[in-house]
Amino acid sequence: MKAMGFEEPGGPDVLKPLELPVPEPGPGEVRVRVRAAGVQPYDLAVREGWSPPGTPEGFPRVPGNEFAGIVDAVGPDAAGPDAAGSDVAGMRPGDEVLGNCRLNAYAEYVVVPASALAAKPASMPWDVAGGFPAAVMTPHIALEVMEVGPGDTLLVHAAAGAVGTVAVQLARIAGAAVIGTASEANHDYLRSIGATPVAYGDGLEERVRALAPDGVDAALDGAGGHALDVSLALVKDRDRIITLVDHGRAAELGVRTTPDRRSASRVAEAARFYDEGRLRIHVRAAFPLDRAADAHREVATGHGRGKVVLLT
Repeated sequence: MKAMGFEEPGGPDVLKPLELPVPEPGPGEVRVRVRAAGVQPYDLAVREGWSPPGTPEGFPRVPGNEFAGIVDAVGPDAAGPDAAGSDVAGMRPGDEVLGNCRLNAYAEYVVVPASALAAKPASMPWDVAGGFPAAVMTPHIALEVMEVGPGDTLLVHAAAGAVGTVAVQLARIAGAAVIGTASEANHDYLRSIGATPVAYGDGLEERVRALAPDGVDAALDGAGGHALDVSLALVKDRDRIITLVDHGRAAELGVRTTPDRRSASRVAEAARFYDEGRLRIHVRAAFPLDRAADAHREVATGHGRGKVVLLT
């Protein structure tokens, strides 16, 4: 099968076409013919030499931890995702699915536990589907940990980014009000998904207090640095501050990071919201698989609204 991977860590140019054996599913596993895979900072860290916990060492290494595709083969006892009575009671060849993994999604085929898969809505195009699982997983977990609900006001930093966009919408679905930081160019977009926009930079705390004089109930930090300092000034309970980027300061300041509570049932719930028209995902760039290096360069810019995906 065709894949994109690397023989040694480095910059985007280390990503090269590979010919690898088609993997076989074992007990409880499913092989998926990948149609699209998301590209995110996680993958850039892998390419630069980081090893996700629980993954084997050695090369070649194929990045990619989210994907969408069609079930191609099913091992014995493959059921999912992760709970009886959930959206998918079992997997069959031909099923269209959304999935997450640690590595290996930049390939024509990937094998994962059935519990890592959720049904893809028929209304969801493949480019959106490829970047959907990770885009919804992190904010879904974060809002649960911060116990965001009706009557709360949530501050989302970098609200126009891929994760921020979903966090805004999930918080609105949960009944919270949202204030989102973004550049002026993205303010109309934030209004369209239910957030009250404010410009980031100097004076941010004052701009937020003009909207919420007593501060906010919770904050999701997707920017770090000054944004995290502003969150500390605006949120009374530090257990209701999560930083997605400033992990080094989190323990020092007594704020939280997102725990690893990945679950296909989270993706399934968000997929229902998408199918109902309550959740939107924007794809800013789609590249063919053999242009994975260009996709990494696009993500590395740190700019732009929405997801970057690879199409196989």
